[in-house]
Amino acid sequence: MTEVPVSPESHRTGGFDVIEFDGPADRWDKSVSETPGSSFCHLAGWREIMVDVLGHECRYLVAQDDTGMWRGLLPLVHVKSRLFGHYLLSMPFLNYGGPIGSAGAQTRLVEYAIDQARRANVDLLELRSRSPVPADVTVSGRKIAVILDLPSSPEQLWREQFPGKLRSQIRRPQKEGMEVQFGPEQVEPFYEVFKRNMRDLGTPVLPLSFFEGLRLTFGELVMFGTVYWRGQPVAAGAGFLWRDEFEMTWASALREHNRMAPNMLLYWAFMEAMIARGVQFFNFGRCTPNEGTHRFKRQWGGRDVPLPWAQWTARNLTATPSPDRPLFRAATAVWKRLPLLVTNRVGPILARRLP
Repeated sequence: MTEVPVSPESHRTGGFDVIEFDGPADRWDKSVSETPGSSFCHLAGWREIMVDVLGHECRYLVAQDDTGMWRGLLPLVHVKSRLFGHYLLSMPFLNYGGPIGSAGAQTRLVEYAIDQARRANVDLLELRSRSPVPADVTVSGRKIAVILDLPSSPEQLWREQFPGKLRSQIRRPQKEGMEVQFGPEQVEPFYEVFKRNMRDLGTPVLPLSFFEGLRLTFGELVMFGTVYWRGQPVAAGAGFLWRDEFEMTWASALREHNRMAPNMLLYWAFMEAMIARGVQFFNFGRCTPNEGTHRFKRQWGGRDVPLPWAQWTARNLTATPSPDRPLFRAATAVWKRLPLLVTNRVGPILARRLP
């Protein structure tokens, strides 16, 4: 990993100094790209988005040995809200971002994060790791990912892996004349679908500036796609390409067009595009086991992959705000009934404070 001078404000235990990095993004990203287990969630560009767009505090932590070599990395975001609570997360809105690097460095980074969480009196520290972290923490199993191995050609996926029912569902929107477009210019059409779908789900929507920030910050690593019917966007998705995997991070479809299944064409088109790029794995993103979204993702033939998110709390919390809690379940029911004009104006303000 990258070599940097030892910081005079570092914190040493277990053979590692922990420093708060505030240097150039390319130095951080070089280490991210060189570290096994890293993801697009670890990239430095998220710091600008979390701070400038959402107004959160960020700490990008480095564990370095006594020679000044970086041995581990951990981005942390402090999400504060009088309404929703205080959380220390890696990373909000995303599925990954927990500590990476050597086992000893990860342990030290987690210890440091717990110390910071205790000092800040947060409700919950959650490190959204893809693999179990080598530290004494609680492991949450409330979310899983579904990942599909991609063959070398779309034809092989279509003929050998998809059952007849699935192929029929994909053909339905094609017969209706729907078509898919990809590119950075799809940010606004994507958002038109996304904000309506989030209202229907009862969840405040992230601001458009968040997704514009992704496009500007991450360039070809982020991909936007939209399904059109009669010139209007009816389904849309956005996700990230990292190494040999693509993750569909957000996907939405307008409920009034469910009969024509535009979401099926959306996913198929993304898979075709990823195969053309030589991608080996299609990650459907996180979901709750055995719920409807999980069943939808499993029908494509993917496998379940646990998300062993590491947690620490002094208040017996097991999750960030979710519809599982009675208060938020009631708020979700009310939100679904509000006019779009209201949810589109108020939603982005509330979403900035959600972890």
